[in-house]
Amino acid sequence: MERETEEMEQAHAAMLDSVSVINTVIATHDKGSDATENDYSHDMTHDEKKECVALNVGYIKYQKENYSDWGSKDFTDIDAAITAADAFIG
Repeated sequence: MERETEEMEQAHAAMLDSVSVINTVIATHDKGSDATENDYSHDMTHDEKKECVALNVGYIKYQKENYSDWGSKDFTDIDAAITAADAFIG
């Protein structure tokens, strides 16, 4: 499926936003009791963190599976976040 360049750019930026959420939630979880109110998702239960990560990785996977018009966009961080999210969700 082909999209306008601007739409593709926005989708890629949104994927990177999801990467940030995934990485932040996992990092906060890994801090355990050392997480503070300054850490995003510090007040979520483990199941809520899993749900948050699952929603974000679902968006990323949908974009990757349904579009092939990414041109030379770098997917290194996106692919790493997918791997991390899948491991976190279990």
